[in-house]
Amino acid sequence: MSELQEQFEKLGHTITPFGEVSDAVLINTCTVTREADADCRKIIRRAQRISPEAFIGVMGCYAQLRSDEISAIEGVDAIFGNEEKFHIPELIGNFQKRNQLGLYVGKLEHIEFHGACSSDNANHTRVVLKIQDGCDYVCTYCTIPAARGGSRSMKFDDLRNKLLELNNTAFYEIILSGVNLGEYKAPTGENFTDVIKLIESLDLKLRFRISSIEPNLVKPEILDMVTHSKKMCPHFHIPLQSGSPDILRLMKRRYNVDTFINLVHNIKEKIPDCCIGVDVITGFPGETDAHFQETYNLLDSLPVSYLHAFTYSKRDGTAASEYPNEVPHPIKKERTHQLRLLSEIKKKEFYLSQIGNTKTVIPEEYDESTGMWQGWTENYVRVAFKGNNLNGNIPCQIKIVSVENNTTNGIVIL
Repeated sequence: MSELQEQFEKLGHTITPFGEVSDAVLINTCTVTREADADCRKIIRRAQRISPEAFIGVMGCYAQLRSDEISAIEGVDAIFGNEEKFHIPELIGNFQKRNQLGLYVGKLEHIEFHGACSSDNANHTRVVLKIQDGCDYVCTYCTIPAARGGSRSMKFDDLRNKLLELNNTAFYEIILSGVNLGEYKAPTGENFTDVIKLIESLDLKLRFRISSIEPNLVKPEILDMVTHSKKMCPHFHIPLQSGSPDILRLMKRRYNVDTFINLVHNIKEKIPDCCIGVDVITGFPGETDAHFQETYNLLDSLPVSYLHAFTYSKRDGTAASEYPNEVPHPIKKERTHQLRLLSEIKKKEFYLSQIGNTKTVIPEEYDESTGMWQGWTENYVRVAFKGNNLNGNIPCQIKIVSVENNTTNGIVIL
């Protein structure tokens, strides 16, 4: 929400950290799961307890799709959809408590791209740069197209200028982000392949990480460029969602299991040290024990580095919400638990494979009591290392020497 924050600061307002008493509270919401909806309602009520006299505005995806649920919460003064949230200062002249709810939620037929750039950690070594938003896919479990609108992207010239601007900051890593990042297409026609070419062509101190990309969009040219790049991190986060061909078809995903298998093996063949993360959903309607076992066995057999396992959540308005054979909640949770245990095994195997390697680490967190730093390698390995005289945020060369719990231990080489 950096764009909105900048608007308010230009108007003379002071941004207050959430949890402190303030005159107005704006809550940006998510609606990916039922749990996300519930969390949003809890946050609204918490804001009211902390600042009972404050103007309470709710915006974002939950507001876009479920304004009726939010309007039922006493004390909410205004609700803003995903387009209207960028015009709050214009829509609300006086941020005082209201007697009548202000509802500003329109259709998303002609929504514009709004950029966002925000720090990913407290030490400001990484920044998330949104270059794409919305989605044109019709996955049967997903509310994003309805909540965020169709795919749209940052102008290519704006992207170039933003990269040059970030190069003059204290940041050293840029995470390229988007709802469906691989579908980046600038108004002038440039695609995601052109984004990587642009990065390679510029004289930048920065390294770049791809946040998440659909398997059908990791084109051979993209993989080749990442393979030979000194700027692109050897790290892919690729949604699988299910290893069962039957479930993938019900989800209406745009790839099959063989495509995913071949992609993972191609990545590891070209970039042996590449970190590969995978998203997977458990308990999709109709998923039997046999279907789940297909997913488990596939992931167990592949050289992936970690998993993000999610429990399916029924979302009104999606095709899957009408599907029969809903999986009982305890079974869904147990399947998620099994995949998270598998993820721990995969992560440890990947970390052990890195012992003896020297990698570039950006020091991020420092513990004065131990003299230990922590940071991430370019291939997404968490490393702890001693370095009393290191200059925080400045990349250094670290040799990985051991694995302990959820991190590795290293020594400074340079």
